[in-house]
Amino acid sequence: MVQKQKSSVSSKKKAPVRKKKAKPNQSNLIGELKDSLEQEKDKYLRLFAEFENFKKRTLRERVELFKTAGQEVMSSLLPVLDDFDRATSQVSKGGNEKDIEGFILIKNKFDDILKSNGLEETKTKIGDAFDAEIHEAITQIPAQDDSQKGKIIDIIEKGYQLGEKIIRYPKVVVGQ
Repeated sequence: MVQKQKSSVSSKKKAPVRKKKAKPNQSNLIGELKDSLEQEKDKYLRLFAEFENFKKRTLRERVELFKTAGQEVMSSLLPVLDDFDRATSQVSKGGNEKDIEGFILIKNKFDDILKSNGLEETKTKIGDAFDAEIHEAITQIPAQDDSQKGKIIDIIEKGYQLGEKIIRYPKVVVGQ
């Protein structure tokens, strides 16, 4: 009978024993996964913010490009505008009334077209303080009195700006 018991015990298969992982290992794994998730979230947020900044910067650059797209054309037209101004001052001294009137109409139309495209004359007056940021000093002459020192005495050539950008600085004579 002893033999029968041995065989019956050996014929029974033992159920596989599942080993449970220790709780500290699970908590370590969960902690690592949470850290990894936080790092990925941080990377995502930074990448998203960088992309938003890129979109804003390119939009600003595009707007700036449209504002100053005609800068070269405007710069090349400035000598023509100067010639109109000189001719207007000479014509007013004498000449045929109808010719003068037609000439002035053409000049005014030319001025309006340039202004509609964003060209503005830089505001400079005789007696203003000289500012190297917005004026170009052609020469310095001795001032007649102390109040004219560092001030604009004469304007040789007008300055122009396209939007906020100065495309030609006014050329001035400064008192010394």
